[in-house]
Amino acid sequence: MRTIDELIFVGLNGYAAALDRITGEIVWTNDKMKSGYVTLLLDGDRLIVSTNGFIFCLHPLTGDIIWHNPMKGYGIGAPTSLLSVRGMSSQVVIEQAAASASRSSAAASSQASS
Repeated sequence: MRTIDELIFVGLNGYAAALDRITGEIVWTNDKMKSGYVTLLLDGDRLIVSTNGFIFCLHPLTGDIIWHNPMKGYGIGAPTSLLSVRGMSSQVVIEQAAASASRSSAAASSQASS
């Protein structure tokens, strides 16, 4: 059985999917979400999926739905954000990658000038 570290999660047109990060092979797909733009958040051992105002919690290794919340009365469309203490939004990941690249660049410059 694969671990979470071996997977990449993708949301497309109402589907959530997990791909093998080495081969790109589809490990699982779930088409039970409503169609539309899909936003994902890996929250430790849960994959939170939002689409058209619906929130789903999936098991990240199988794609099985753990729970579902229709968020009645909150409208439809893509969420502006998904956040968790245990997970990271895509913006946080981008910011961390940029900071890491900046630190690596500064370290390389410092070594070159020595």
